[in-house]
Amino acid sequence: PSGPRRARAASPRLLPDELKANTKIKSVTPRPPRKPRLERAASLDEKSWRRWRRFRTSQESLTDPNETSSSNGSLQEASLSPPVRGRASPCHQCCQQNSLHSSPDASEASPMGKSRGGTSDLGKRASEISSAFGGLLRGKAFAGGKPRLSQIMPARPLPPMELNVASHTLRTANRIDSDCMDYRHYSQHKFGRVSSSLSDSRLHGNGMVYDNCSTDSMKSTFSLLTPIRSKDVRSRSYLEGSLLANGALLGAEELSRYFPDRNIGIFVATWNMQGQKELPVNLDDFLLPTDPDYAQDMYVIGVQEGCPDRREWEIRLQETLGPHYVMLYSAAHGVLYMSIFIRRDLIWFCSEVEYATVTTRIVSQIKTKGALGICFTFFGTSFLFITSHFTSGDSKVNERKLDYNKTIQALTLPKNVPDTNPYRSSSNDVTTRFDEVFWFGDFNFRLNKDRETVDSILNQNPETDVSKLLAYDQLTSEMSRGSIFKGFQEADINFRPSYKFDIGKDSYDTTSKQRTPSYTDRVVYRSRYRDDIHAVKYSSCPVIKTSDHRPVFALFRVKVRPGRDNIPLAAGQFDRELYLIGIKRRITRELQKRQEQKDQKSSSVCSIS
Repeated sequence: PSGPRRARAASPRLLPDELKANTKIKSVTPRPPRKPRLERAASLDEKSWRRWRRFRTSQESLTDPNETSSSNGSLQEASLSPPVRGRASPCHQCCQQNSLHSSPDASEASPMGKSRGGTSDLGKRASEISSAFGGLLRGKAFAGGKPRLSQIMPARPLPPMELNVASHTLRTANRIDSDCMDYRHYSQHKFGRVSSSLSDSRLHGNGMVYDNCSTDSMKSTFSLLTPIRSKDVRSRSYLEGSLLANGALLGAEELSRYFPDRNIGIFVATWNMQGQKELPVNLDDFLLPTDPDYAQDMYVIGVQEGCPDRREWEIRLQETLGPHYVMLYSAAHGVLYMSIFIRRDLIWFCSEVEYATVTTRIVSQIKTKGALGICFTFFGTSFLFITSHFTSGDSKVNERKLDYNKTIQALTLPKNVPDTNPYRSSSNDVTTRFDEVFWFGDFNFRLNKDRETVDSILNQNPETDVSKLLAYDQLTSEMSRGSIFKGFQEADINFRPSYKFDIGKDSYDTTSKQRTPSYTDRVVYRSRYRDDIHAVKYSSCPVIKTSDHRPVFALFRVKVRPGRDNIPLAAGQFDRELYLIGIKRRITRELQKRQEQKDQKSSSVCSIS
């Protein structure tokens, strides 16, 4: 009777304990993961990898000299088998054998103790397995013996991981390879302008990236076109704007994205073609000089006594500049031509383009003397370009000054585009109504010296020392007196006179007239604000010899200010037909060149003995 009584007394006590144990096991024992959690361990982030590396080395070694079971089997059981109530699973046993924090007594006291020990080590074990996977994916060897997961090692060693995780193809396609990085640092040092539109400081400041690897990835995705928020698109207005408006097309934010230093490069050239029908074979040395190494943002070419086929001349310009540039506008006044090319991604920031002409020689039926002006606004800065052909003759200085005065008074610009600063404008001088003015052309000012003296000076200084010649220059003398080009400047001249040459030769006039070499072709500039225009280079192009004049060009760095969206925009207009013809010409020329090289390599000389 005592036995059954003890059994009846013990049974009420054991049943609640078992229920409690079962309840506790269900509440604290998590289900093992169905798949190894590899997202964090397999991350390509260098800092995360180092953090996992430090965590793994702080735990016990993954190898056990007494372990006999397969690591692959342990992994499968740990990932696939569910927990079994009342006995320890193989995964739990494996975890208990390698655990340093659970004591043997506690694990052997009761089945509940075993379950607790397996439960406490399960999360840590999963982290160790994830770390092991991370090390294997990186080709790293574990310290302290043979890796436990050696059976799933790849057949060949993985390549070493670079700090910059972007692939070579990605870095090349998105211009973030080492060569481009060197170019960016060089251009920033030389021009003070960063080529990338999304800088590291802006990315870090906005909290968008974590480290250099993420920064490179963001740049590769948004190298030029940054993401636009939907609410900015809804609120943007193209009819009204201000300098402080967020998202303004011509505002400060957009200007800083394309020009962080707010300076653009402008190429201005003038050439008297002498009406020759023949055009130069190659214009690369004229439009794309090798010094400096970088092309400009805007190209403005003025021609006097232009060739009969003006369209062919414009096609040749487009063919030379290539697909990166489009012709924003072109105009003509008789044989005066002007063409303006701009980088194709900048056409959206230009206002409508306007032009006007002035004739200074009314008697002539063909307009050979006069002026042609083209104006527009780029962001918030207004530009005026004038090309002129003044009266010729060694002694006709006063006639040339009259040509200048008539031009500044009769050139009716701007028309519809608003003046950016009307308080500083004058109705008697068109050059005061724009922020930046470039005036270039054949001004026909000569050297007040005889031919023999000029030749002797040129022979004494065959290189670039022409200071003695400039002492006799008519234009320099008149500008110093303030009688012409008031408020204008000219860069230092370090090239030989551009007039008058024998066609096709480097010798000056050898005819019976023996005209004196002179600096007739000039480029001068004026700005409303001090130090807005910086002259980078001023030179001539001696390799083009189809005319008695040599082309003269100047490179400038011009400061640009943000503007308002309430001006009439050009809306990306350009000469599409000219663009397509120029690109086709360029492709055809390249294919012909390759074919000629191929024919040269395949040709052979046969000898008959």
